[in-house]
Amino acid sequence: MTKSFEEKLEELEKLVKQLESDNVPLKEAVELYTQANILLKECNTELNDTKAIIQKINDDGVLEEF
Repeated sequence: MTKSFEEKLEELEKLVKQLESDNVPLKEAVELYTQANILLKECNTELNDTKAIIQKINDDGVLEEF
């Protein structure tokens, strides 16, 4: 099942909190960083796709075809 943007963002926030803690072993920190980086890229892609759709709305509020 594909996660929603909000679910990905929530998971990303949890990973960042874990990384910010003082007691994460290096190997685990690298794994957390890798997971966070993947989620960040997915969220950025989704935001950019959404931005492209929003930019296609004309002045009358009508969605123009690409």
